[in-house]
Amino acid sequence: MSKKLVAYFSASGSTAKLADSLAAAAGADLYEIKPAVPYVKGDLNWMDKKSRSTVEMQDKNCRPKLADSSAPIAEANVIFLGFPIWWYREPSIIDSFLDAYDFSGKTIVPFFTSGGSQLGEGQERIQSLAAGAKVMNGKRFSARASEKELKDWVAGLNLE
Repeated sequence: MSKKLVAYFSASGSTAKLADSLAAAAGADLYEIKPAVPYVKGDLNWMDKKSRSTVEMQDKNCRPKLADSSAPIAEANVIFLGFPIWWYREPSIIDSFLDAYDFSGKTIVPFFTSGGSQLGEGQERIQSLAAGAKVMNGKRFSARASEKELKDWVAGLNLE
């Protein structure tokens, strides 16, 4: 039986709700990926070319500092990686997280929230940053996805 972890970043709370439901549906542990400097509302204004999130996302090498380095990656062999879509890819803090740990031999299953955007180039970016891991195709969910929907999705992944 695989040991599962739901690791997620949530700036506004939507992805946090989904991650909590997914952890229950998958029988997984839960870990929140936090930036050392939390995002505030003004940081997330995508219409402001000088907002923190806009500046970070324009620099594909940007790696915001993580609040800690205590994610239980070593104990898990399946990591559900959750985040909101920013500019058609994963937020830069996810890149920081992927750089911080060894994912060799792990299976990473991206899941994300978005008003309608898909993962775009993020799928390939996650695979390149998580060298040695098997990265499954990501899936977009509503923050209000039902536990049944999540259980059915997890079962269909054939992770056991």
